[in-house]
Amino acid sequence: MLRIFVSHLLLLATLVAAPARAGEFQDDLRERRAKAMERLGPESLMILWSAPVRTYSRDIDYKYRQDSNLYYLTGIDQEETILVLMPGNLTRKEILFIKPRNPLREHWRGKIVTKAEATALSGIATVYLTAEFEPFVSAMFSRRPYPVPEEASSPEYSAFFKALDSGNARLALLLEPKAALTGPLSPPYEFANRLRERFSGFSTRDAGDVLRDLRQVKTLYEQKLLERCLEISSEAQMAGMRAARPGAYEYEVEAAIEYVFRARGALGWGYPSIVGSGPNATILHYDKSSRKMEAGDLLLVDAAANYEYISGDITRTYPVSGTFSPKQSDIYRIVLAAQDEAVKVARAGSRLSDIHRKAVETIKDGLLKLGLITDVNGDQYRTWFTHGSSHFIGLDVHDVGDNQKPLAPGMAFTIEPGIYIREAALEDLPKTAENIAFIDKVRPVALQYRDIGVRIEDSFLLTGSGLKRLSEKVPRTLEEVEGFMRSRARREVSR
Repeated sequence: MLRIFVSHLLLLATLVAAPARAGEFQDDLRERRAKAMERLGPESLMILWSAPVRTYSRDIDYKYRQDSNLYYLTGIDQEETILVLMPGNLTRKEILFIKPRNPLREHWRGKIVTKAEATALSGIATVYLTAEFEPFVSAMFSRRPYPVPEEASSPEYSAFFKALDSGNARLALLLEPKAALTGPLSPPYEFANRLRERFSGFSTRDAGDVLRDLRQVKTLYEQKLLERCLEISSEAQMAGMRAARPGAYEYEVEAAIEYVFRARGALGWGYPSIVGSGPNATILHYDKSSRKMEAGDLLLVDAAANYEYISGDITRTYPVSGTFSPKQSDIYRIVLAAQDEAVKVARAGSRLSDIHRKAVETIKDGLLKLGLITDVNGDQYRTWFTHGSSHFIGLDVHDVGDNQKPLAPGMAFTIEPGIYIREAALEDLPKTAENIAFIDKVRPVALQYRDIGVRIEDSFLLTGSGLKRLSEKVPRTLEEVEGFMRSRARREVSR
């Protein structure tokens, strides 16, 4: 019950704080919607639904998280919300549907946003209740104004009605690729099919490409949020480094990190924190945080905050005892060099694939020198480097975007090479003659580096003046990391 009470306070605080952020945030939301409508065209009607509430167990729900695209265009963090954009309308181009007030529901779950508050948060003037959504849609596809005006011949919706008459109207929804449809149709597909059974004159298009392209280039307002997100995340990562020590548990580091998230005004984590020590550092999405750290362990921490629905991404790997062993240093220096080299090619006009290719080249060379691979021309390196080097960040930590689109100012992304030495990786290779020879050759070396996992990840923003590392405050080089851990130890002794 305390959790529910706190969530109520947070919602009220958000509403109270809305006027303070309203001007700049509303202006940015209006600009986003205007750009979306320009790309949709006057003959389109776009509909976005809020994310559903998800049940954790029985009558307890997960903490609500709004659909990223709906939040991107409205700033509304409330379930049972629907956005309609009609670019061809004369005045009501943006229409919002929200759930009605309910005193009993508010007593249990917290205040429901009113029409006036929805307008204040989003900047959308036309707000209806959700019960009006189906009548509204029926009216639009029946070529009837809504609500019925004093003059039934109002030209408000004439552009869309004419498009229906000519068969050129477009219904824009978020539709996953048909190739991915292996089960029941998604709600947007079902909605489109129901409309086709009743009405004609329109085709359905996926709105995902419009929103993906817009979200890929961050507005100046989003860039400010992203920088603040990474400031908080950087502070949290360093708090985790201070908490790491032999004999402590992984969850103590996780708690120190996530305390900073909330204490500095973030909504929480942008993704479940990964805190893996020893052999757990070789598990990409390790989530247990239950192991006691031992002297000599490396600790890999992948954690960042969600600030105003913007998520960054930072990973650091460091020795809990304060000093890298020679073998740990070998792997760390390769990963660090791979990131440094990848950063050099991260500029306007290049692609994420170019960044990855450069990181791979450096890692191949390093692995060959250590004897962990025997050939730089093939895919042997994939035994130890098992993921991509970059992804976009933003409203989602793995944000939408076209990986083959040339980088441009306003794009934000990570660079995150890693090496993970797992003996099981050799055992799981198909037993071809080529692989058997490879295994026999590298196994003795792999045993020397067994259970060492290193990833170094930073968040970057490409600006008009160049590349900006948003997480640069977190110690990164081997010398910086060891120096930070030594200074931490001295502070503990001085107490």
